[in-house]
Amino acid sequence: MNVNQINAYLERAREIIGKRSREEIDYDDAVVANLSTGMDIKKSIASANQKYPSEALKPNAEHWGDLTARYRYIAEHKAIITRLGIKE
Repeated sequence: MNVNQINAYLERAREIIGKRSREEIDYDDAVVANLSTGMDIKKSIASANQKYPSEALKPNAEHWGDLTARYRYIAEHKAIITRLGIKE
């Protein structure tokens, strides 16, 4: 992967993930960490809600699919930037 491809990927990832505060990043990292231990999305979010109540999500039934996709994407993104040695 060349520098232009990496920069294009990072730009697109920022668009998809969106601008997040430090607290939002910490919350998202907690959800991703929970998922990596084998928790399902509902338990992962419930656990992160306990740890970060100010960022707690309270999704409706129709949001679980989107949240699952979002956190899978964030997990894959974290793995990619780790492999590339990039700190965001």
